[in-house]
Amino acid sequence: MRAIQIENGQLTWSTAPDVVCGVGEVQIQVHASAVNRADLLQATGGYPPPPGASPILGLECAGVVMAVGEGVQRVSAGDRVCALLAGGGYAEQVVVPAGQVLPVPAGLSFNEAAALPEVFATAYLNLYMEAGLKSQEKVILHAGASGVGTAAIQLLACSQNPCFVTAGSAEKIEQCTALGAEAGFDRHQGSFLEAAQQWAGTAGVDVILDPVGAQYLADNLTVLGSGGRLVLIGLMGGMQAETNLALMMMKRLRIIGSTLRARPIPEKAAIMDQLLKNVWPDIEKGRIKPIIETVIPLHEAQKAHELVAANNTVGKVILSLD
Repeated sequence: MRAIQIENGQLTWSTAPDVVCGVGEVQIQVHASAVNRADLLQATGGYPPPPGASPILGLECAGVVMAVGEGVQRVSAGDRVCALLAGGGYAEQVVVPAGQVLPVPAGLSFNEAAALPEVFATAYLNLYMEAGLKSQEKVILHAGASGVGTAAIQLLACSQNPCFVTAGSAEKIEQCTALGAEAGFDRHQGSFLEAAQQWAGTAGVDVILDPVGAQYLADNLTVLGSGGRLVLIGLMGGMQAETNLALMMMKRLRIIGSTLRARPIPEKAAIMDQLLKNVWPDIEKGRIKPIIETVIPLHEAQKAHELVAANNTVGKVILSLD
């Protein structure tokens, strides 16, 4: 088969070893994949794949089931599916544990379906499973215009949770509010703290979903209310920071570190089952939609990575094989 390989720091379309479908696995003919920040890090040597995962980039895909391994009853050959991957999506074919495979929601194309697995799994896991979000609780989403951010905004609108976003421009804030965010702040204008406090009121916010890390830690803890939860899902703003432990004790705050890619297969399957039960129906009803910046041919993955790295996109950049 052919796949994107990393050669001398560049992404090239070349021959790769064929994949083999094993017990409990599904082999998919890939029609589309999508770019995630983790792909950019892996391409530069900063985020190696977990043990046993494909070294090929790509954490999600959509396509057609080619074959199923022994014991698989979840899908059959010929089904239109999308999948959460630990790697391997930037290729003509991929093999994935069956529990990480879901049907393409009715009415969606492969390009649209490829925009779903990674970001909706990340948003759902961290808001509802890790943070235990309840209806009406207030949420701050940093990087609100990202793939995870735009997914989270829509999930929160469906679960009746007001949200405030930070993003990189006034235009991005407008696009986030069009999706359902109540308010936002342009991160290039300085600290978000005052604007977020005005929005949240004296009670503060209940949950913050943060891919930034150290740079935002102090302001995050300040704006959280009693019993608030900060879920860290990235470290774009640094790995180390000092914190006020007394503030954490007085407010009974919780900081939750969370990753998705390296979780055990049963945990990933449980997340996907929750998406199928609680999110897929809203997608099929049109209440939630994939947010796509643009579609680029897979063999031009280098161009797609450069586009995402420029930080001017909203939602997902899709890599298509059609």
